[in-house]
Amino acid sequence: MKAKIGIKETDLVKVTAILNNLLADENIVYQKTRNAHWNVEGPDFHAAHLFLETQYTELAEIIDEVAERVRMLGHYAVGSYAKYLQLTHLKESQYEKTDSNGFYKELLSDHESIAMNIRGNLAAVEKAGDQATEDFLIGILEQHEKMAWMLRAHFA
Repeated sequence: MKAKIGIKETDLVKVTAILNNLLADENIVYQKTRNAHWNVEGPDFHAAHLFLETQYTELAEIIDEVAERVRMLGHYAVGSYAKYLQLTHLKESQYEKTDSNGFYKELLSDHESIAMNIRGNLAAVEKAGDQATEDFLIGILEQHEKMAWMLRAHFA
């Protein structure tokens, strides 16, 4: 059953496409963060392992919220890695070593890229008249800015 929430179906299609693209990005950065958590080595192993666990836990919550937002709008959330790889603007992990700085640099780039992508989509969501999704995306944007800051702090 389609959602009757005061937004035209054509606009809901546009907004849910933006959200499904974000869902793909979130899943890719989540998996890259899990990979870093599993494979990090070095003298800072324990701290890096715990830090990365904090980040992937937060990403898991974001993933669930984005998928649920798509469903609230009466559409289906994508749910396969094949589809995520088609929709994401991120690259699969390019880092082959196991030290924390290499992982952190790649993840930092991804979080900053997601933040820029969200910012770039806010006008389209606003034009669709979906203030709730606009507000939702601003909250997600803030979370990625914070995760990027946490990663960036390792290089100070």
